[in-house]
Amino acid sequence: MTRCGVSALDCYRVLGRSGLRVSPLALGSMTFGTEWGWGSDKLEARRIFDTYVGRGGNFIDTANQYTNGTAEEWLGEFAAADRESLVLATKYSALRRLTDPNSGGNHRKSMIASVEASLRRLRTDYLDLLYLHLWDGLTPVEEILRAMDDLVRAGKVLYLGISDTPAWQVSRMQAIAELRGWSPLIALQIEYNLIERTGERDLIPMARQMGLGVIPWSPLAGGVLTNKYHRADLTCDSVAAAAGDSRKHLVIANESLTERGLAIATVVAEVAEKVGRTPAQVALAWTMRDPSVIAPIVGARTARQLADNLGALEVEFDEEHLQRLERVSAVELGFPHDFLSRPAAHRTVFGDLQVQA
Repeated sequence: MTRCGVSALDCYRVLGRSGLRVSPLALGSMTFGTEWGWGSDKLEARRIFDTYVGRGGNFIDTANQYTNGTAEEWLGEFAAADRESLVLATKYSALRRLTDPNSGGNHRKSMIASVEASLRRLRTDYLDLLYLHLWDGLTPVEEILRAMDDLVRAGKVLYLGISDTPAWQVSRMQAIAELRGWSPLIALQIEYNLIERTGERDLIPMARQMGLGVIPWSPLAGGVLTNKYHRADLTCDSVAAAAGDSRKHLVIANESLTERGLAIATVVAEVAEKVGRTPAQVALAWTMRDPSVIAPIVGARTARQLADNLGALEVEFDEEHLQRLERVSAVELGFPHDFLSRPAAHRTVFGDLQVQA
């Protein structure tokens, strides 16, 4: 049995169908920088980084346009002394110049230029993990996969992942990569938390079958599950909120701050009190119960918040608490999943026979 430290960040997990070992919580860097109006200054960002790495954490997530490039720049500076020991993951797809249509998207030109810029900002000659960030609905999958494979063959990228893309496209891409001998995808980054569970319909089962480890983003639903928001905060709709520049506006725009979201947060807080933990720890620990989930991304604004989040690795639930969380957050799986789970469908296939998997 592997011996783990106090925080269990050094109880590493294998990412997808690969041999890459990563910590069970990833450190998000979207809060590194104040350009978006709600992040951390450089001194606090350094404290966050040092706290995570000092406790054995090795998996750090960023993207080409987080805080307009500041996140990658600071991360490159912070990681320089321990570069080989860290798993640095970044993403491409976001528009880098507002008047240049080819400076964003999933195509080869955007990918190559974005990776080269990320390498410069991160002060490294290779990326451990490159994600396609958001599906653009335009680029042929063969172009994406071949360009990714070229980067791997050139030694500029070691592993590949994908984020915010329909399940059928991801499974199609993985099958093509395997059939053509191109580098496979090993990680799937999706929004997944007690408020947003629809990934359980197709994305998470697909990832399990196709060899991708699931990396949840926003496991605290932008802070809603920490019980920091209340009904008085429901002041505008998602369209109006999209024009705002506060953290709350971002959460509303992402449709996490709703009546349903607040009701779920209330139950999370009640369970947290029962188990002697904070709401953030309970919400994070819940996402890690699924074995397909490898490492939720925690994005703290302060080192103190990060230290609290790391306590999620020590949370234990009993059946009553889990049932409360499951009931309040349940989503319909929809067709064909609900149909196939009905007794009539089961009897059509198996009759009265007992067949075990």
